Amino acid sequence: MRATSSVRRRFSNPQGALSSRLSTLGGLIACPFCHELFARGEAKECPACGLTLTDLGKVSLSIDAQAEADDFGIPTQPHLEQFSWFELKRGRGILLIGAILGFIAFFAPWVNMTSPEIRLLSGADLARRSGWVWGAGVAWFTLFPMTMSRRSIDQLRGARVAAAFLSFVPVLTTSILWLLPPHARYVPIQFVWGWGFYATWGLGLAATIVSILLGGRIDDIRVSRGSLAGRAPTLH
Repeated sequence: MRATSSVRRRFSNPQGALSSRLSTLGGLIACPFCHELFARGEAKECPACGLTLTDLGKVSLSIDAQAEADDFGIPTQPHLEQFSWFELKRGRGILLIGAILGFIAFFAPWVNMTSPEIRLLSGADLARRSGWVWGAGVAWFTLFPMTMSRRSIDQLRGARVAAAFLSFVPVLTTSILWLLPPHARYVPIQFVWGWGFYATWGLGLAATIVSILLGGRIDDIRVSRGSLAGRAPTLH
């Protein structure tokens, strides 16, 4: 029971456990920047950084030490590290921009009608007449927040199927309209497809291809921080 309680206290407060171990090293001082350790009295300034050495207990935890405190000694794997909200690499930026442009194209001219009347119809206008056309607009509207919320390589790779499905919906919508164009029973309709129609098809096809490769290869990750930061040129 004592051993169980000890282990339970250790895992319930990993930060305190790490601080307790550091406090036992009272004979050491460290550089506040690079965290290099020195014996007390060995030096007053860090030879690498030029900063005044201070007590080890006053030095903030390094990235590796913080990982040990947070994850019980297991560092965060590179493919699980979160990047910023505005990260555009590994296909994320292309999908975000494509979703915005695709949503704009949904409200752009899809049909340029010349007979029996002169009218410009957008994708939204067609959707009011044929409800299934809304699928293209909803797909673009859903693709943006879904991609935006994926902030790690692992999350991007896990969203490949969903992203490819959403990206292909506009392609399927425009393809059906191309094969089965609008028509009237008694009055012939003359029209040409507008630029919004072609833009939707092209953006959807490009987004589908990018979605299949979303997140890139998992064996091709550049380490930018952590214990492997010094090996930045090396591919993990």
